[in-house]
Amino acid sequence: MKPWHSLEGKNIWVVGGAGHLGAPITEALDGLCRQTLCLDLPDRADALVRRKNLERTRPETLDVMAIGALPARLEALVAQYGVPDGVVHLATASSVGKGLEELTADEFQGTFDRALTPTFVLCRTLAAHMKPRGSGSIVLFASMYGVVSPDPRIYHRPRVPVPIDYGAAKASIIQMTRYLAVHYGPAGLRFNCVTPGPFPNPGVQKEDPAFIGDLDRKVPLGRIGRNDEIVGPTLFLLTDGASYVTGHSLAVDGGWTVW
Repeated sequence: MKPWHSLEGKNIWVVGGAGHLGAPITEALDGLCRQTLCLDLPDRADALVRRKNLERTRPETLDVMAIGALPARLEALVAQYGVPDGVVHLATASSVGKGLEELTADEFQGTFDRALTPTFVLCRTLAAHMKPRGSGSIVLFASMYGVVSPDPRIYHRPRVPVPIDYGAAKASIIQMTRYLAVHYGPAGLRFNCVTPGPFPNPGVQKEDPAFIGDLDRKVPLGRIGRNDEIVGPTLFLLTDGASYVTGHSLAVDGGWTVW
């Protein structure tokens, strides 16, 4: 028998696989799977594969915000690479970055349109291919701010608290995970969600050490997360070790949401 954590022989896709959190997931999968597909904006995936000398990762362009072209693009990728055994979907639109008082109704709605609709289309399209096989694991990504509100006391100008449209969209990802898990469970498909805590990108860490210190003090473990620390929880949800886990939001947040 293969060990519970084995991904040997699997075909895994990572949407947003060249980003801050996606890159270490893609890199880890390259050494574990038969084939990894790194899907990202033009040149990003290619650059990651070259930089990390990934041997079993295929870089492909996918713009999930091009919603009209998304189903056809996914169909073409399935035709070329086969039906994925697992999918990690990290690519969602960010907020326009405005405070609650300045955010217009159209901007609020726009964040939902860009974050939720592509996720819905991607999951439904790929699930349709997984159903006849009777297996598949799709892992979505939310945020701690889909669970709790940001503390405005740690956001000092010019930095502003993470906006309401971002948090509400991430909360919707968690609920979408539950709906998809219930709908596709009888077909043997699993849907789960990773809910990261504070994983600020390197630019923020370099430019605003005082803010990083404030984040550190709010985490029970006393520090922000390293991007490689998102890998283990994500891969677990893809493996047969999580074969009885579905509809779950897995907090990877150093304890942020426990108080």
